[in-house]
Amino acid sequence: MTKRPILFITGLSGAGISTALKALEDIGYEVFDNFPLSQVYTVLNEDGFEESPIALGFDSRTRSFNPENMIRMAQDTGAHLTFLKATNDTLHKRFSETRRVHPMAKDRTVIDGIIYERQWLEPLLEAADMSIDTTDISVHDLKRKIEADFTLDKTDKRLSVTIMSFGFKNGVPREMDMMFDVRFLKNPHWDPDLKQNTGQDKAVQDYILTDPNTDVFFKKTTDMVDFLLPNYTDEGKSYLTIAIGCTGGKHRSVFMTERLAKHIEKLNYPVTIRHRDMK
Repeated sequence: MTKRPILFITGLSGAGISTALKALEDIGYEVFDNFPLSQVYTVLNEDGFEESPIALGFDSRTRSFNPENMIRMAQDTGAHLTFLKATNDTLHKRFSETRRVHPMAKDRTVIDGIIYERQWLEPLLEAADMSIDTTDISVHDLKRKIEADFTLDKTDKRLSVTIMSFGFKNGVPREMDMMFDVRFLKNPHWDPDLKQNTGQDKAVQDYILTDPNTDVFFKKTTDMVDFLLPNYTDEGKSYLTIAIGCTGGKHRSVFMTERLAKHIEKLNYPVTIRHRDMK
């Protein structure tokens, strides 16, 4: 086999395989979705494909699909194996909203089909070079992550940074690489005039800035980020998610997320802001 990029994209039904393949197609990969395993060697050796980066999508619908065979095929071809997953509740909600039929639920309930498929594909998850949990990320964010991780333009591969605010009361984000807890800062929630506002409002920002720890925390955080980002870039990391949490995800974490994003943008890194729990 040649040294050209070969990607095997697989995972749980409803976890975003089609979105990942579309993103790969947009950045120059030859993409084959739901491709029969028996034809993989044929297409990889076909004339005209010797140098083309290629991505093949496989899921439970794939003809002759078998986790063990797929693992062996990835090893034989030198393919990078990426596994997409999400929680059972998230997958159940996606199938309910789209009214799609789960491939493992023809003779059982949807949730039972999801559980069965997860157990069946466990060896694939364990063998994967990369797993992506799409439970809490949007289609847009998944597309960005795929593009950042698998871009073919290595000459201009900059670290892409996502900074997200969240509330601890709603759980910790699964997709984060780094987390900061700002619950120690003065809380606008207890001010009746500010409770209904968010960390994007100047009155809330001014209130938080009255806490002397705010600027101290920000300085120490940016010192660490300034040190880490170029080192992550040199190491080859292409996508970084920083999560900042407070109690509800509406005031302190939102303000610090916006502030840190402006700082990182000045360092010439692409930045995406996401406020998970801000209402």
